[in-house]
Amino acid sequence: GDSVRVHSCKMDSFIQAVKQIEDSEPNLSPLALVRSLRRSAGLDDEMTIYFLGASYNLSDAVVLINASSISFFHKAIHHMVTDAGEERGVVLTPDGTTVALAPLLLGIESGLKARAEGTPAVGLFPLTLGRILGLSFFRLQNVQPCHRLGPNGCWDNMEHPKVFRLARAATLATDALINGGMDGVILGSRLSNLSASEQPPALSEILKGYYVFSQHEGRSLNVLRHPVSPKRRELSRASLQSCLSLTPFVTVCLCANTNLTFIFFSCLCTDCPQVISRCQWGAQPFRGTPIPLSLPLPFLYIHHTENPSEPCLTFEKCASDMRAIQRYHQDERGWSDIGYSFVIGSEGHIFEGRGWEIQGRHTKGHNSIGYGVSVIGNYNSTLPSVEAMDLIRHRFYQCAVDGGGLMANFTLHGHRQVVATDCPGDAFFEEIKTWEHFRD
Repeated sequence: GDSVRVHSCKMDSFIQAVKQIEDSEPNLSPLALVRSLRRSAGLDDEMTIYFLGASYNLSDAVVLINASSISFFHKAIHHMVTDAGEERGVVLTPDGTTVALAPLLLGIESGLKARAEGTPAVGLFPLTLGRILGLSFFRLQNVQPCHRLGPNGCWDNMEHPKVFRLARAATLATDALINGGMDGVILGSRLSNLSASEQPPALSEILKGYYVFSQHEGRSLNVLRHPVSPKRRELSRASLQSCLSLTPFVTVCLCANTNLTFIFFSCLCTDCPQVISRCQWGAQPFRGTPIPLSLPLPFLYIHHTENPSEPCLTFEKCASDMRAIQRYHQDERGWSDIGYSFVIGSEGHIFEGRGWEIQGRHTKGHNSIGYGVSVIGNYNSTLPSVEAMDLIRHRFYQCAVDGGGLMANFTLHGHRQVVATDCPGDAFFEEIKTWEHFRD
């Protein structure tokens, strides 16, 4: 067969490579394919063999096509961190997060195996999250719990990512491993619960259905099918509760006096939504010397970008819009950086502008006393997506207060209330007048 070709470390590229294998081996079941990938990546160890069996002893774990394909999948899936802080075996997903493929695929295999045998997916938690969390917490017992996890990192290029460098020294549970583990738990749990009459989709379809945004012409913002993956924190909480009840083995992964799962969720699965960091959307450096804010702040100012005038519906488009806004603010207006503190995309993400601690340039005369949050698009005659508005109203609010960024009794204003402008648009302004904390 043809050799697998890949152009960047994107989930889309990995899905395309899997699809090539499926097209060349049409009789290969999803379970057989994911076992073959495990064999190619060299993921057999004592725990994996205990729960899933040795891939070299499984009759359906065929050798994938040719040496070139095996070499590609080994490099794509095998996880490691180099001495220079480069994390390998990870991909950039369409939702903007970086995911390790190994725990993701082990979770999928565990779910498919359980469904095929009609048994509970008892290995799901240990193979995806239990092992990495347990080892990391055991190894770093003298470190604050949340510092035993992570870190995240940055890609060399957001459009054609090839190298992912971590922000600091790696723990045994990097953000990418945790993301891949949570996704493996969610997908494995769903696959294990398929009824006997439901045939599992092809592996490429399993991945596409979870990660890839689907846009339909002429449909409103609120009925487009967004990828499931941005909701991994909420979904994995429910899935984990189910798997923990099935897995006595999880006791091995609990520290002597600490509930590992409780710490994990308290560190990662708080009410704070995921914030796409500056490096993740490809920001240019701040020009000049930033001015720190004196927290907590008493005001939150709501904006729309007006230009770009269209809502962004994918991470890739939102990240491109962020770079365009920053270029305009820095090069055309001569500002030090993008003016907003945070920016909201219709695909369900918060993008870091100047962030929690640095004074923005968003609401003239009021920048030192409030955050400026803008939604990408023009909302004079239409509203942002329900998802984008809920993100501000129900999650950003509480996160900012709990984190010490906003006062508990903060005041919400539209930009037009304190500056002569139409911002945040007529339709959007009428909407925020009904929100908690709004004041005339």
